[in-house]
Amino acid sequence: MKKSIKDLGDIKGKRALVRVDINVPLDENNNVSDDTRIQAILPTVNYLTDKGAKVILMAHLGRPKGEVKPEFSLEPVSKHLSKVLGKNVLFVKSPVGQGADKELANLKDGEVALLENIRFYKAEEAKDDDMTFANELARLGDFYVNDAFGAAHRNHTSTAKLARVLKPAVSGLLMEKELRCLGNALNNPSHPFTAIVGGAKVSTKIGVLENLIDKVDNLIIGGGMAYTFVKANGGKIGNSICEDDQLQTALDIEKKAKEKGVNLVLATDVLVTNDFSGNGENKVVDVKNIPDGFEGVDAGENTQKAFSDVIKSSKTILMNGPVGAFENPKFASGTKAVLKAIVEATKNGATSVIGGGDSVSAAKKFANSSDFTHVSTGGGASLEFIEGKVLPGVDALDD
Repeated sequence: MKKSIKDLGDIKGKRALVRVDINVPLDENNNVSDDTRIQAILPTVNYLTDKGAKVILMAHLGRPKGEVKPEFSLEPVSKHLSKVLGKNVLFVKSPVGQGADKELANLKDGEVALLENIRFYKAEEAKDDDMTFANELARLGDFYVNDAFGAAHRNHTSTAKLARVLKPAVSGLLMEKELRCLGNALNNPSHPFTAIVGGAKVSTKIGVLENLIDKVDNLIIGGGMAYTFVKANGGKIGNSICEDDQLQTALDIEKKAKEKGVNLVLATDVLVTNDFSGNGENKVVDVKNIPDGFEGVDAGENTQKAFSDVIKSSKTILMNGPVGAFENPKFASGTKAVLKAIVEATKNGATSVIGGGDSVSAAKKFANSSDFTHVSTGGGASLEFIEGKVLPGVDALDD
C-alpha cells in the first residue's frame, strides 16, 4: 500500500507539488477538445485546496523532446482548468529558477498554479541518475503528490526522481483509485474472473497473457491477435493480420491455459471483408476457413454470444483491448456486444475494470464510464501494471 494525500496531517499553508496527467487534445483554435483527463484530477486538486494547501501542478503536453515548442504550451490547458475549477489558475511560464520563485511567491492558501510543459526540459526525460533537475523542482514544494497514473510507467524526473528527494511523497486520489481497482482485480478478484484481451498483436500482449493465466478462470482472446492462434492450429486465415514469429507463443499460451484449467475462449465465426474501408464484400465465415483475399475484422454472431455468456456469468471482469476494428461502425458489433455484456454483469454486482487505450476509447464510444466499476486513465501504464511490472512512478512513493 502506498501513502495517499489522505494520510497527510495538517497541510494548510503548505505547498503541494503535484504531478498530473492532463495530456489532452487541443483543436485548431487551441481549445481543449476532450477534458476527460482534466476532470479526473479534480478530486485531488479540490481535496488539497479545501485543506488550504497551495497547489502547484506539473504536467506535460505532447512530445516536445526537451525543446520549447509553442504548440505544446500548457497555457490553453491552464485557461480551461480555470473555467472548470471556477477560479483563476496561475500559469507559470518558467518552472525552474528565479522566475518560478517570483511568480509563485504570491500564491495564497487554497490557490492553484500550473507550471509550463515539464517536457520542455531535456532533464525531464533523461535516462541518467543526475538529480539536479529533481532538486531544482523540489524547491517549489513542501511535499510531493503523484496523481499521474497515465505517466507512472515513465522513469522521468517529475514522475519518479522527484519523489526520492521531496518528502513526504504520496499518491493523489486518482492514482490511489487506479492502484486499488486494478490491484484488487488482479490480486484479490471475486471468481469467476474473466479477462478479455484484444488488440492487433500477440507480441504486445505476451506479458499480459502470461500474467493473467495464473489468475483468471476464463481468458477471452479477441481482435487481430486471435488469427495468430487460428493459424498456429492449422486454420486458414486469408489476409488476416498475423505474426508468424509468434505461432509457437500462441501454442505455448494454449498449453499453459490447459495445464492451469483456464477456459480459453477463442472466436468460432468472424466477420471478414475484402476492403478494410468496409465498402467491399463483408460476410461471416468460420474462423478456421477465411477465404483468400479476405481478412477478419470482427467477431461473428456465435462468437459474440459465446463471449457474452462467459462475461455475464463472471464476478470480476478485466478488459484490455477491443475484439474487432471498432473504429469503423461496420466492424464494431463485436466490441459493442462485449461492452454491453460487461455493463449487464456490472449491474448484477460484478466488478468491471477497463484498462488500456483502445478499450477505454471503445468504452467511451459505446457506453458511459459510470457503467463500469473503473475505467483506467493510463494506456501504457495500465498495460504494464496488468503485466505485473513495477511502475517507477508508483514504486518511488512512500509506503
